[in-house]
Amino acid sequence: MGEREADWVLVERVQSGDQEAFGLLVSKYQRKLLRLVMRFVRDAAEAEDVTQEAFIKAYRALPGFRGESAFYTWLYRIGVNAAKNWLVARGRRMSTVSEITGDDATDIDDGGLLRDDATPEQLLMSKQIGETVNAAMDALPEDLRTAIALREIEGLSYEEIAQVMDCPIGTVRSRIFRARDAIAARLRPLLDTESDRRW
Repeated sequence: MGEREADWVLVERVQSGDQEAFGLLVSKYQRKLLRLVMRFVRDAAEAEDVTQEAFIKAYRALPGFRGESAFYTWLYRIGVNAAKNWLVARGRRMSTVSEITGDDATDIDDGGLLRDDATPEQLLMSKQIGETVNAAMDALPEDLRTAIALREIEGLSYEEIAQVMDCPIGTVRSRIFRARDAIAARLRPLLDTESDRRW
């Protein structure tokens, strides 16, 4: 049984009144959804509240869930919308985070990957690239920023992003292409790449 099918079994149990099954879905996706919300909210306590609110909304909406998309895609959409609503309520723009946090480090199996053998020049260049990418993403319109974050940071497929953003796949492809192109334009001076190459 695949992940999507296993989630559907749990969803059906929840729809039949089994609250414990929803607890299993929360346990499975809580960290993943919190990480997604943190990309927008950037305050740990607030992100936890927004994540909890997203799960509450998902629980209330679950009776209407029919499985046209994967459960986690549906949940991501609810999480993104909850984060956007939180930002709108506070008059803030969506932002991006690319650094590894302490929680993310626990997800890395090979501790050797965390060892830093870089020279000071490499560290400075990495920092400049990271800052440039974040600034370029912050400058993107919200629809492009959301699409590129879901693709490059969260690793969703084009189909899943289309479901989360409620738009055609062609629109997702266009948004991601335009976002990558804008980021590449900001990176070219740092990387000395030709104008006809993205990276």
